[in-house]
Amino acid sequence: MTAYPPIAEHGIIGDLRTAALVDTGGRVDWFCAPRFDSPSVFGALLDAERGGHWLINPVCEVVTRHQYYFPDTNILITRFLTEDGIVEVQDYMPILRPHDPDHRQRLVRRVVNVRGHMTMRMRVEPRPDYGRAVPDTSGDGRRVVFETADLRLALESSVELEVGGGAAGAEFPLSAQETALFVLEVGDPGPAGEHDGDLFDATVGFWRGWLSKSRYTGRWREMVHRSALTLKLLTHEPTGAIVSAPTMGLPEQLGGERNWDYRYVWLRDAAFSLYALLRLGFVDEAEAFTGWLTDRVTEDHDGELGPLRVLYTIDGDSDLVEEELDHLSGYRGSRPVRVGNGAAGQLQLDVYGEVIDSIYLFDKHGAGISHGVWAGLCVLLDWLMDHWDQPDQGIWESRGDGRDHTFSRVMCWVAVERMVRVARRRGLPADLTRWTTVRDDIYRQIMTEGWNGEAFTAAKDTDGLDAALLLMPMVKFCSPTDPRFLATVEAIDEALVVDDSLVFRYDPEAGADGLDGEEGTFSLCSFWWVEALARTGQQDRARLAMEKMFTYANHLGLYAEQIALTGEQLGNFPQAFTHLALISAATNLDRFFDTA
Repeated sequence: MTAYPPIAEHGIIGDLRTAALVDTGGRVDWFCAPRFDSPSVFGALLDAERGGHWLINPVCEVVTRHQYYFPDTNILITRFLTEDGIVEVQDYMPILRPHDPDHRQRLVRRVVNVRGHMTMRMRVEPRPDYGRAVPDTSGDGRRVVFETADLRLALESSVELEVGGGAAGAEFPLSAQETALFVLEVGDPGPAGEHDGDLFDATVGFWRGWLSKSRYTGRWREMVHRSALTLKLLTHEPTGAIVSAPTMGLPEQLGGERNWDYRYVWLRDAAFSLYALLRLGFVDEAEAFTGWLTDRVTEDHDGELGPLRVLYTIDGDSDLVEEELDHLSGYRGSRPVRVGNGAAGQLQLDVYGEVIDSIYLFDKHGAGISHGVWAGLCVLLDWLMDHWDQPDQGIWESRGDGRDHTFSRVMCWVAVERMVRVARRRGLPADLTRWTTVRDDIYRQIMTEGWNGEAFTAAKDTDGLDAALLLMPMVKFCSPTDPRFLATVEAIDEALVVDDSLVFRYDPEAGADGLDGEEGTFSLCSFWWVEALARTGQQDRARLAMEKMFTYANHLGLYAEQIALTGEQLGNFPQAFTHLALISAATNLDRFFDTA
């Protein structure tokens, strides 16, 4: 097994508090505990030597490997086909019931010998604090405790273990239909010897019960439901927050510097996720996130960045210092490995439109908003109307100087326009005269300064393009048949689209993003491209682009942030933004074909 399996050779499991990545070789090489944004316990993905891992696989040579999800669940099964027989490893984190006050955080690995006689090996090497700590170990052979000053892990095993050096391991035989069980629990362990069949069945029941609420019955059910299950895995159930990805430091360019920490709540990503979940009928998740979001809306923030930040921790903290972990070698040598994210200190004006639009949708399709939320939204809008006409870092979080981004202006227009809609529909107090005046000023500026005579451009005083502008009709800024939008689609097709489906988000040289190196195509934008084609009457071409995009998913239907021109997945994995865009593209393309 290589030191660094490709990002795409992984599946994800989780318990709605954190997640783990398991590769097709039977190794857990990413796991943060007890939360998504906690320091890693297993981090071999970022450093095979120091990071820590948990390996279970056959001793004999493996002929081939397969990995799949137990149907309609997030229980991951890795099968090894060998000359001695067939064995599978079932990986999951038990969830017994929604919002369980007695939830115990456990990573369960169940080994089942399907056929033949197998000798298996198991070795677990926790390296907490991003690989900076070697835990003290103690135990009696079948129950081992790993402990540092900040973390306690207890491993219960059905086979005898050898313990030492901050690790535990074993080689053990399995005859046909025999099983071995390993349960790693975070924190103080509960009662030993719990029946694994009960945990497995309860977890199956949880995931299938949740997925049964989906209203989607369209053409791409398997891909849409896998995306929905992935978005659910990225939800932090205790707070309702939705993280952008469970990983950090995975590169947008191998060997490059674009290696960010995505284990936080980007308002933009989470707001779009809410839209996707509402489209599928998952109102409870939308309501929980709206609760988290309204806490941010009603907070009192001062300063030039305004009342909203770009991203927050799961708990809603916006003080995210970006640091480099110099002791880690990085994924395939991609350094620096960053923890925290400096984008938290940027001005990105588009987030106001995305936040207000998501609350508008929840007010329209969900339980509705309260007086307190409306008052908080009015505070946001008052600030935005005084500050919309200024440079910002934009949706793609440029590390260069601020610019007058056209998409930021479009989403500022969305923010004001949605507030006008809610006020009129609900009869809520509003300064409609001022609001509509500012809304129209924003519109006129976009039409004059964001248009270069041939296309809408990424920013004022540049001819560079921005794939985010494919959203203009989706957010109701213009008609999809507007000649200016049609011209923009054609220009994006020529400049940013490759292979009929893969789309760059912008031209880095024209975008002046302040970073060295290049990046792959952005899968989110590729699904936006599908929707833009469908809305402009190119449904057959849209369907072909959609089917081509499906070929870039990994073997489980999961996507990272970007795709290299070689087809390799790049960036943090799996990424919420990509999966929510898949859901949106599928549901809208279904609608176009069903009404044709």
